[in-house]
Amino acid sequence: MARVEAETDIWVSGLFKEANIVASPQGSGIKEINDALKTASKKLNGQHGAPDFIGVSKDFLIVVENKKSIREHENRGSDGALLTEARSIEKYALNGALHYAKNLAKNTSFNKVFALGVSGDGKQHRISPIFVNERGDYKELEEIETFVSFSPQNIDEYYMREVLEEDTNYDLETRQLILDAATLHEDLRAYGSIKDTDKPLIVSGILLALREIEFGNFDIDKLVGDEEVTDGKKIYDAIEANLKRSNVSPEVKRDKMLTQFRVITDTEMINVKNDTLGMTPLKHYTRFLYEKIYTSIRFSKTSEDILGRFYGEFMSYSGGDGQSLGIVLTPRHITDLFCELLDLSVEDKVLDPTCGTAGFLIAAMRNMLDKASNDAQRNSIRKKQLIGIESQSYMFTVATTNMILRGDGKSNLENVDFLAQAPSVLQQKGCTVGMMNPPYSQGSKAHPEQYEIKFTEHLLDSLVEGGRAAVIIPQSAFTTLSADRDNMLKKHTLEGVINLQKDTFYGVGTVPCIAIFTAHEKHPSGKKVKFIDFTDDGYKVLKHKGLVETAVAKDRKQYLLDVWHGRIEAPNKFIVLAEVKPGDEWLHSYYYFNDEIPAVADFENTIADFLTFEVNMISHGRGNLLGSIFSDEVENSKEKS
Repeated sequence: MARVEAETDIWVSGLFKEANIVASPQGSGIKEINDALKTASKKLNGQHGAPDFIGVSKDFLIVVENKKSIREHENRGSDGALLTEARSIEKYALNGALHYAKNLAKNTSFNKVFALGVSGDGKQHRISPIFVNERGDYKELEEIETFVSFSPQNIDEYYMREVLEEDTNYDLETRQLILDAATLHEDLRAYGSIKDTDKPLIVSGILLALREIEFGNFDIDKLVGDEEVTDGKKIYDAIEANLKRSNVSPEVKRDKMLTQFRVITDTEMINVKNDTLGMTPLKHYTRFLYEKIYTSIRFSKTSEDILGRFYGEFMSYSGGDGQSLGIVLTPRHITDLFCELLDLSVEDKVLDPTCGTAGFLIAAMRNMLDKASNDAQRNSIRKKQLIGIESQSYMFTVATTNMILRGDGKSNLENVDFLAQAPSVLQQKGCTVGMMNPPYSQGSKAHPEQYEIKFTEHLLDSLVEGGRAAVIIPQSAFTTLSADRDNMLKKHTLEGVINLQKDTFYGVGTVPCIAIFTAHEKHPSGKKVKFIDFTDDGYKVLKHKGLVETAVAKDRKQYLLDVWHGRIEAPNKFIVLAEVKPGDEWLHSYYYFNDEIPAVADFENTIADFLTFEVNMISHGRGNLLGSIFSDEVENSKEKS
């Protein structure tokens, strides 16, 4: 007889495959596991029993019991604990998974076991993990959507964060980076009275100068506070040499950058010895950056925009000057997500027309380099396939420096006003992908061209036909200015909108969303657009840390990508497919309706609540009100008919 859970089995098998976990149904190819299962029957009679799946990821076991119905997910006692008698173990997925996990943790050399109770199907489901150790002690963990947390690449991190509740090396490095940013900010203020806009220039300029150490053209120990050849002049000369070495061209671009870096030579206070430091502030900053930051940026292979994070920290300490300029720097997990939503290929040419510190371009570069198969492709990506525009000179300089430090000395960045550039001219650059986080809250009736939706339209107009674009903008842009949105669909196709959580830009107060388009293809009549609620993204705000990644962040991201790319279905609470009509809002909440079928238990609880209400009314001598209520309902029904 075929298993009742056959469809669920197929879905669960796919979850293992997606996470690159080797798993076996109804047993295992490992002898000690099979030996332990000889007495593991769910009937608790000492006979043979086996879970639906057993997977192995590094030195962890993954034990899965699955059921077709969500109503058979778990059974708990009045105290909330999972019941462990035979009936509950046999009938309920989570109870059964825990039973097998305890057995295997106790009777095999695998002393770290994850029990997964799985019920439902790809669209409506529950996946509950429990960690079990060799003593049989267990810890229930937050529900998940995929098995990606248990992949060989992620399981150690998941175990450390979720089970041990300890910081990973990345967490520790991030915390230290925040502390270092705070220290450097304070030192820039205390020893140099540096303006907010000059802080990232000093940081990035020193980092460029440090690159000349390996060529013998710069030595920190030679920053001795000379009055004739100041420390600033020595750093400036090293910057100029490195820009030439990096082949930053044309010359006018290099000159623009050098003009910005003049702050290092022209600020007298940082070029004279400070009695407290016993050296010039410039030498102090240079030592600090060399020891704390330089090696991390120089040899980093992640998409982390470290200079951008430094700048964000500076702005958070300085009273929000960045916000007044409309600058909202994009977090790393968002820049990475853009690359995966747009499914970048090694042939793509990426345009960011409001590039800030180049976070999107760095993420795109790393994503494409990881997919490249030869040096010719890698050289092309670095030299030809990353296009950035930034209107503010100091941000342009920081962005160019950031790209140089990441190994892209010929990045095609321009210091011009994006909105002033003709889309027909930009189109000739041949960009197939657009990524943008435009300036926020700059539009007005007097300057309607500054609205975020206008930036978006200008980007789409600037891409090649069939180009893909993703923008992150305030949700308010999709609840107002409907005429502008409707007009955009006459030329371009809206593929979907993804709501993000309110703390994505922590401390800014903007609730953002991601919109994804196809350029120069009129929005088809009747097209089903994807509207997604991704507010539960696995990131949360912690005191003194800001927005941090939790153990389930990778799981949530994988689920989003699976749904977005059509690999699985999802309930309406996560995604609604809807036709967009003129005047409609472009947000999940506008189209959402509850498609979950109430469980029998829910119906029974509702009836029980009503009966309790009825008894209470009668016992208080107000039973006559029930009759009048029903009489009114009957009369209303007659009138409507």
